[in-house]
Amino acid sequence: MDATIYHNPRCSTSRKTLEKLRGSGIEPTVVKYLDTGWDRDQLKTMFDDAGLTPAQAVRKREQLYKDLNLKEATDDQILDAMVHHPILVERPFVVTDKGTRLARPVENVDAIL
Repeated sequence: MDATIYHNPRCSTSRKTLEKLRGSGIEPTVVKYLDTGWDRDQLKTMFDDAGLTPAQAVRKREQLYKDLNLKEATDDQILDAMVHHPILVERPFVVTDKGTRLARPVENVDAIL
């Protein structure tokens, strides 16, 4: 099975999800999105596939979320902020042939393995 994890190695949930994938016999493509960044279409597709809105997929605990006043922002404005500030995207996202999930909690990926 092909799988991609959008990974932040500093995040314990992201590390646990990567371990879960490998423990399931899957060696995923690991994308360190803080290094590579995002493009708007990529994010929109990923969120749509996961059944999430940008407002549901934004990291509300990031100081930048408050600094940019994203609580009052539209989904388009949140997407734009995520493209400019990759840290604002909740993590980790996992994409397989069976679908896309935000692995919060880690067990969310079970449905696509």
